[in-house]
Amino acid sequence: MDLASNEDNTVNLQAQGSKKTMMKKLTTPLLAPYKATPISLFSDYDIYLFKKGTHYNLYDKLGCHLLKWKGKKGAYFAVWAPNAQSVSVIGSFNGWNPKTNPMSLREDQSGIWETFIPGVAKGDLYKYHIVSKADGGVHVKGDPFAFLWEVPPKSASMVWNLEYTWLDKEWMDNKTKRNGLNSPWNIYEVHLGSWKRKLEENNRFLNYREIALLLASYVKEMGYTHVEFLPVMEHPYYGSWGYQTLGYFAPTSRYGFPQDFMFLIDYLHRNGIGVILDWVPSHFATDGHGLGVFDGTHLYEHADPRQGYHPDWGSYIFNYGRYEVKEFLISSARFWFEKYHVDGLRIDAVASMLYLDYSRKPGEWIPNKYGGNENLEAIDFLRTLNETLYKEFRGIQLIAEESTAYPMVTRPTYVGGLGFGFKWNMGWMHDSLFYFSLDPIFRKYHQNRLTFSAWYAFQENFILSLSHDEVVYGKGSLLRKMPGDNWQKFANLRALFSYQFFFPGHKLLFMGGEFGQWDEWYHEKSLDWHLASEGLHGQLCSMVKYLNFLYKSEKALYGNNFSPKGFCWIDFSDYEKSIISFMRRSADGKEHILCVFNFTPVPRENYIVGAPFKGYWKMIFNSDAPEYGGSGIGNSLGKEAVSLAWQGQPYSLSLTLPPLACLAFKKIHEDQPEN
Repeated sequence: MDLASNEDNTVNLQAQGSKKTMMKKLTTPLLAPYKATPISLFSDYDIYLFKKGTHYNLYDKLGCHLLKWKGKKGAYFAVWAPNAQSVSVIGSFNGWNPKTNPMSLREDQSGIWETFIPGVAKGDLYKYHIVSKADGGVHVKGDPFAFLWEVPPKSASMVWNLEYTWLDKEWMDNKTKRNGLNSPWNIYEVHLGSWKRKLEENNRFLNYREIALLLASYVKEMGYTHVEFLPVMEHPYYGSWGYQTLGYFAPTSRYGFPQDFMFLIDYLHRNGIGVILDWVPSHFATDGHGLGVFDGTHLYEHADPRQGYHPDWGSYIFNYGRYEVKEFLISSARFWFEKYHVDGLRIDAVASMLYLDYSRKPGEWIPNKYGGNENLEAIDFLRTLNETLYKEFRGIQLIAEESTAYPMVTRPTYVGGLGFGFKWNMGWMHDSLFYFSLDPIFRKYHQNRLTFSAWYAFQENFILSLSHDEVVYGKGSLLRKMPGDNWQKFANLRALFSYQFFFPGHKLLFMGGEFGQWDEWYHEKSLDWHLASEGLHGQLCSMVKYLNFLYKSEKALYGNNFSPKGFCWIDFSDYEKSIISFMRRSADGKEHILCVFNFTPVPRENYIVGAPFKGYWKMIFNSDAPEYGGSGIGNSLGKEAVSLAWQGQPYSLSLTLPPLACLAFKKIHEDQPEN
């Protein structure tokens, strides 16, 4: 924030998701100089934990906290700046004068500065004025632990509290069941600033409370189990989509206040929808009011740019070997579970954390102490993060976006794994999109690209993601990636979604994909919602909705995703016709779903597919159904398996395979009622 911009002693709380500019006139005049006081929220045990590197709820101690002391209402401030010569709190309450409210350095070598300032109230703006011992310079910084920041591009921290009455007890009491590894996870990925906007009001953002009502209704109607938000943590540059974070303890003020974001999560929970947040401990923004060179030294980042600067994103890299940094990051992750009731965090860019030479040429990185390229400190941090959070919070999940073949990402730390719950299956995503983008005439030469992921599908607990990363930067939307004329594009996309839903692994789809958005995603505009109910777009959306409900109702599809017992090939050798088939099984072995795919536009009559059981197989899905925009070619309501051994199975079905389509059949056993 420009220090000269507060001469009128007024706080501008313009939230772009609101119709009005919310103005708060300060309730007190500029405060008189006040001597730093010895008040502290830190006990001796807190300092012991802090120095040991195991204090993981620092948000209750550091930062700004409204309280009453000796009969006076005000705010306690605490900041870690071990290399500072002096620190003062400057703000709207003291005319941004560094001489008015100096802080006291604790005498326990913790590097923590503290003070209590009476008269400070909710909504007041503040920063830290730091004079460095290292360079003698002045560094004006926001609060690393602030609960709220001004709407960017302004950059002051804001005095706030986190008081809120939660109404999601039923959800919280059943978190373990809802969020278990073998519960259905069908995730709708959302960017809050562009899911919907008010076009008639100058294309403004929706605020958190407006989003809550609309999003909960839509997601519930569509049958998704969870939403995943691109980073909501405060970030200076909107165009980073949140991935260049600075406010690790604050939801962005672009859409409202902390209690508004709490309401969004609360309301989603009350509608049976889980909430995952993208969280970025891999790097952070270099803006001058942020964490970088915080007290004139490299506190949070490495000093050597070969370790502390990310060449791809122009951002700083955390120093994971410093215990205070580990505490800061683990406290941040813990904060969102404790204070905001979230169900999961997806950790972004894990590969960039694991490897010292990530996106670097020889000579641009420093080997570890053994001469290797593994970032040992980051690996230790990730294991500690996962161990700590899974121990303290039941019914949560931590998800890794890890783009390499690093082993045992989702295996427990006690067997040498990183300890995550889930991992995005980037290999499946890349291979599937490559295959489906091919003209069907060439697919027979590349069928292995589609089937290869089955060979490693159970090495990790995978989520099959079709995320925002695949529909930006000139890559085109999912629909535009598909080959052929208009009808064939939709048929191919229906086949892709079908393959995603029936293949082992939980599911994730970025907003707009469900109705076949033509344009690639752009963060400055709303999705093209007029398409969602039109023609083939609306029919595609209807199919996705059906698949969503089918997925979470069939144990064979969600309950055995991470065991090879839940999947077996029927046949993947018919390269010439580009046809594959496989079986999905429930964990108890009682439910079986046979999936058959024809990836060419040529219908196939009397195509024989092996089956493990005789009797009736009910057709539960046809992506070529007329109601989904297909041709209607199919097999009526089902098929009877006959005693003809085929493809290694004792029985077989004679099927008509529609063009560019998927068929799914469920075995109806004699003692199993049809549903």
